Amino acid sequence: MDSVTAAANAKLAAFRPLKDHALREALANEMHARPAEGLRSPLRVTHLAMLSGEGNSEIDRAHFARLCERAGAPPPPPGATHHSADLGTFRIKWERHTEFSSYTVFRSGGAGDSFADTALAALPPDWLAGMAGEMLAGVHLALVKGDSPVATPEGLQGVFGSDGFIGSRMAGGGATGWTDFRIHADGFGRFVVADHGMKPRQTGRLVQRLVEIDTYRMMALLALPLARGVLPRVRAIESELARLTEQATRIARMEDEQALLQQLSKLAAESEQTSAETTYRFTAARAYSDLVARRIAELREDRIEGMQTIAEFMARRLAPAVSTCEAVAKRQESLSARVARASNLLRTRVDLALEEQNRDLLKSMDRRASLQLRLQETVEGLSVVAISYYLVGIVSYVAKALKGAGLPIEPDLAVGLAVPVVLFLVWSGVKRIRRVVTGGEHE
Repeated sequence: MDSVTAAANAKLAAFRPLKDHALREALANEMHARPAEGLRSPLRVTHLAMLSGEGNSEIDRAHFARLCERAGAPPPPPGATHHSADLGTFRIKWERHTEFSSYTVFRSGGAGDSFADTALAALPPDWLAGMAGEMLAGVHLALVKGDSPVATPEGLQGVFGSDGFIGSRMAGGGATGWTDFRIHADGFGRFVVADHGMKPRQTGRLVQRLVEIDTYRMMALLALPLARGVLPRVRAIESELARLTEQATRIARMEDEQALLQQLSKLAAESEQTSAETTYRFTAARAYSDLVARRIAELREDRIEGMQTIAEFMARRLAPAVSTCEAVAKRQESLSARVARASNLLRTRVDLALEEQNRDLLKSMDRRASLQLRLQETVEGLSVVAISYYLVGIVSYVAKALKGAGLPIEPDLAVGLAVPVVLFLVWSGVKRIRRVVTGGEHE
């Protein structure tokens, strides 16, 4: 039947006139990626989140592939970001996230102490030691029957070491879960989930949500030490900005304004550096916090009288931490904006001062040009007189020579008549020359 169906599908595909987008199948499959496991109680679960950093996806995939090959199971294909493998006595699921890889081990049984013989014990110690990165989140989960002694007040106190645990009914009453969100002596947190008749896929989704809540809350809290560490630097920049802003109201010389502008530029660089160091982590904290909130909503918690729910616990513990990170992020943004405004105001003052200097310089140049024009006109007048004097002298010589040659010319009369003509011609010639040189600007 399968071969017939495959042949029919191939025939349909061959005659389909529509062309698929290159990413259509990949995008459609993305909606079905990372499916929840089908789980049945009793079961032991261990979940690890190894912070290996961005860019190490292939290293984590190759390490997980070595475990699969060691047990004779198919490894994840190259480029895969998640894979589930049955390794005989246990199942393991690997998922690669942006900056960490998670490993979830499922091991059946657990009638005894599930936290003494955990699912993690099924993994080879040398393979565990070779994991890349550092463990940021680690939790053991015991999935037990609803009537298990572990799910009694006495059993829970034995698991958590005190009565300081929280819990609620989940999945529409299909389960009850408890935790204390503490790291115990073995280095892991603990969950106890009592199964009241859930279906396997429903159980798998519930377990996945619980371990993801623990992982994502730790990823969100990763920003809190950074926020506390950067806060003194932000305060110092704010104080320096206040001092420089106050100083800007008292300076008068442009040299002081330029020096102050250099200090503000340095302050702006420091502000941008702190923002660059923290922006990604603060943004990630908000994203992880939103994931925690969504996973808690998907639990569909009902209160157990006298006990705090997971939602209430996160509202009192995680939400303030995330709010602190957001407050520091907003404070950094406000600081950068204020530094920019102060720099712009001071730069405007410097520009205005330079414009005043340029205006005064242009006025001085105009005065000089006017004086030069007057001097030029004076020189031109003298030049006309001098040139005319020499030309009239030449006319006098020419008239005398003509009279000596016997022509009836009176030299003095000729010179007298030539004077106005020569003056007019010289003046016209100088004016024409000036027009050509200046382009008619000083007519």
